[in-house]
Amino acid sequence: MITLFVDDLDARVAATSARGIGPALRETYDNGVRTVTYRDPDGDEVGFGGAPLDAGAS
Repeated sequence: MITLFVDDLDARVAATSARGIGPALRETYDNGVRTVTYRDPDGDEVGFGGAPLDAGAS
């Protein structure tokens, strides 16, 4: 498995979903960091991570 931390997780998920690929798992950790995991039919995984939703709030 590999996880890539991206600037805009929601945009990445929306773009992937537009191609007909849905996530296998969504998680939010205690610190607010979010991850979305995709799996292929062989069980290989790739994940995308994003900052907490309120990370840019002042």
